[in-house]
Amino acid sequence: MVRGDAISDEFWAVIEPMLPSTTGKRGGRFADHRRVLEGIVWRFRTGSPWRDVPADFGPWQTLWKRFDRWAADGTLDAVLVVLQGNAQASDELEWVASVDSSIMRAHQHAAGARRRREDQGEVAARTGGSVELQGSAA
Repeated sequence: MVRGDAISDEFWAVIEPMLPSTTGKRGGRFADHRRVLEGIVWRFRTGSPWRDVPADFGPWQTLWKRFDRWAADGTLDAVLVVLQGNAQASDELEWVASVDSSIMRAHQHAAGARRRREDQGEVAARTGGSVELQGSAA
């Protein structure tokens, strides 16, 4: 069963020229970029581990190595920049900014508040109230 439905022909025509080729390089041929990219998309869309990618996309090791290589050498960044540029040029991209001004207060024991030690009369920092002391158990 072939699962090639995540990448349309139009989308593939845009990104195919940006992917590395083996022309003029030693060694074997790359596995089909489109099938590998379909597998990578499937993995991220489902959130599954690399080892659970269906065999229709090829060995999971190939998918992971290709993703890792493309992420490290900037191929994926270049594809993203081109796709964002195309989407913005055709008014399909809407930039939305969200700002949250929530204020969170820490519990008094997490905030570094000092408390008086009842048994020795000295000031010492504690983290867990009267039960948990900072001293060593040894």
